[in-house]
Amino acid sequence: MTQTSTLSLAEFLTQSDIESSPAWEWLLSRPIQKPMPTLFHSRLQRHLVNWINAQTRSWEAVQELRCIVPPDSPVPDIVVVPCHRLGATDGPLQGAPDWLIEIRSPGQNTLDLQAKILHCLRHETQLAWLIDWERQQVWVWAGGDLPHIYTAADALPTLGDLPTITVAEVMQMTAQGKIP
Repeated sequence: MTQTSTLSLAEFLTQSDIESSPAWEWLLSRPIQKPMPTLFHSRLQRHLVNWINAQTRSWEAVQELRCIVPPDSPVPDIVVVPCHRLGATDGPLQGAPDWLIEIRSPGQNTLDLQAKILHCLRHETQLAWLIDWERQQVWVWAGGDLPHIYTAADALPTLGDLPTITVAEVMQMTAQGKIP
């Protein structure tokens, strides 16, 4: 990846290695490589995607899907969108996801995650979760509201026909084979 802030979003998207693991994002007019996920991060991401997809036929949760939200190109840990937005062609999601979920990795800059979330909220994301499993809490932004912090038995808001899930149930997903 060319480490320069003189690139435009269009030039960034032509770079050959932006989809390498971990992916590169274009945020705040600069390239940022996502941190390598930990075991708990990976388990939580996989279990949460599987839980969401098992609950509905109207929405689809996808891991690490690049979004084109000019002037940025975030790659949220999980995007949840109505199935009709994904279409039959391969490629990035055009526009902000309806619901985005970020899982904070140890040492990850929370301000960068919040900047990504706020950018997407300004571009029609309806719901955003920032999961901090070290602190056992989830920050939630809904629409234009300030974030609310949920813990323990608090039921988290979801979209559409999806049932609620508690913070404790989400945190249990870091364990092997633990899907509520």
